[in-house]
Amino acid sequence: MKDFIAAQERTLLEQHGLASFEALWALRLEAVDEPNTERGGWSSVYRLELDDHAYYLKRQSNHLTRSLLRPLGEPTFAREFRNIRRYGELGIPALQAAFFAQRRVPGEQRAVLLTRALDGWQDLEHWLGRWDELDGQRRVGILQACGELARRLHRAGQVHGCFYPKHIFLREEATVFRAQLIDLEKTRPLLFGRRDRIRDLEPLLRRASVWGEVEMRKLLAAYLDGEAGLERWFARLGARRLHKESR
Repeated sequence: MKDFIAAQERTLLEQHGLASFEALWALRLEAVDEPNTERGGWSSVYRLELDDHAYYLKRQSNHLTRSLLRPLGEPTFAREFRNIRRYGELGIPALQAAFFAQRRVPGEQRAVLLTRALDGWQDLEHWLGRWDELDGQRRVGILQACGELARRLHRAGQVHGCFYPKHIFLREEATVFRAQLIDLEKTRPLLFGRRDRIRDLEPLLRRASVWGEVEMRKLLAAYLDGEAGLERWFARLGARRLHKESR
């Protein structure tokens, strides 16, 4: 995969001497959390501010994912970057990449992914934590935004694979909310119709424990957008939720 740099970011990165893999790899920054070492290598995230622009810089070494097409593994950021591009092509609201590149050095597969920071956005976990404080109009706006985001995702033939509150970011605009997705590594094609759709939606409803039946039905109504069978959807989601919680 060739190095990628977004056209609108090139000038700023060049001005700061950061328009290359080597420069971004060598940059000294404080990590925003503990490194991820689950896959045998490591992966870290840093915040980078350039003038009045903010980004998140992700770097990893030997942090690999394997598939039938890539049985020997590839950096997880390579897969996420492909999915970022795919979401853009399909019109699914999601984070945007500013730079991506990977390198092989003796004993290592390295990758760098730079994405624009979602300043001004808050994840759904934030809003769920304040749910009791929100008026009815804001609650409905959030439910509609989440339902519409899921609808656009699935109608584009994609399954997110981690459709959790921490991966859904929202921004309040006047009387409505806009929503977009992050963490696209596990995205795959939607192959099994309603079964895939149920499996993608259910984790959100299970983790949004402050939502009752009324909220869930409002989200489903926004998701189905006139598609018949809301009660059947509600029943199937509830059955899967009970099955997952009993394990």
